[in-house]
Amino acid sequence: MELFKIKKDIPFMSYGKVTTMISAVTFVLAVVFLVTKGLNFGVDFTGGTVLEVSYQQAADLGKVRETLEAAGLKDASAQAFGTSRDVLIRLPVRKGSDAAHVSDEVLHALRTKDPGVEMRRVEFVGPQVGGEMVNAGGLALLLLAGGIMLYLTIRFDWRFAVAAIIANMHDVVIILGFFAFFQWEFSLTVLAAVLAVLGYSVNESVVVFDRIRENFRRMRKASVHEVIDNAITRTMSRTIMTHTMTETMVLAMLLLGGDVLFYFALALTIGILFGIYSSVLVASPIVMWLGISREHMIVPPKEGEDSKPVEEQG
Repeated sequence: MELFKIKKDIPFMSYGKVTTMISAVTFVLAVVFLVTKGLNFGVDFTGGTVLEVSYQQAADLGKVRETLEAAGLKDASAQAFGTSRDVLIRLPVRKGSDAAHVSDEVLHALRTKDPGVEMRRVEFVGPQVGGEMVNAGGLALLLLAGGIMLYLTIRFDWRFAVAAIIANMHDVVIILGFFAFFQWEFSLTVLAAVLAVLGYSVNESVVVFDRIRENFRRMRKASVHEVIDNAITRTMSRTIMTHTMTETMVLAMLLLGGDVLFYFALALTIGILFGIYSSVLVASPIVMWLGISREHMIVPPKEGEDSKPVEEQG
């Protein structure tokens, strides 16, 4: 299905050096921010106390934060959770305080303003568990990247695997760079969004790569850059429709999902936008520069096997 059809191929590869240079600059900047500022890890990773409280009416998050700050809990964060009456409060690890003491302190502070506040649940995440979360998250990224490379090597060629993993890591590092630069809280939900972006980006790359392989078989007289330009142009309609629908749903979560989904949706938004860019203008030029050719894509017929002529195009 195509909403529109582009008759003339767009010369994407002629801009390959420029787009790849832009990507390299943004990648380096992201790494610099990660090194100099670091990620603002949430309680999931650093350890701390998570409390869920419930009000009898819609909670005023601004007043909740002011109350906690006035009680000496300046590092506490409060956000809506589920309904407008439920509030999720996160506190980092405090020396000399356990979960029970912290929950009593928070509940006492909140009840000075509203006696009807009820404590729903209290969870404590130790620093050791938080460190294990960081290690597990890093391992998940490495395993996913390795699985992607293996899949693309088997399905296409190692050149496609290298190009895709560079493009996908480019997306991941840029997302992390944004979170480091603005010091947005990096939690398990954000990590889930990063992993989702990896899978989403590789899907887009596979669509383009599959058309490139098909074009090598059909466009016998075309050069490599013409084959790739045609592949990207012919998938443009599908790319625009897919990403528009996906981004619409993600923006709905970003704008209407509340604080719980905000950073998850924000990471997805950044990842999808850069994923489109990297799949088309980073992965494809790298494939071309790695020396992909028709011989790498077409398996020669076995001895004695009949081969049918392939339709020529271009």
